[in-house]
Amino acid sequence: MIEKIKEIIENEINPQLQLHAGGCELLDVDDGVVTLRMYGGCSGCPSSSITLFNGIVPILKEHFPEIKDVLLG
Repeated sequence: MIEKIKEIIENEINPQLQLHAGGCELLDVDDGVVTLRMYGGCSGCPSSSITLFNGIVPILKEHFPEIKDVLLG
């Protein structure tokens, strides 16, 4: 599952985040909870939580319905 999540981040999520000079990476997956780190233009951006919950979470849950939560680490 970890490698597949990394693939979705690389191919679907990061290309969109790179439009704003940012990106995210997978830190951990534990019991259905995914922890990500935002970097570049997304790190510290006031809109990063909106990006996470309205952009990243729906993409991940579409591919992996077993994900319970996605957190920033």
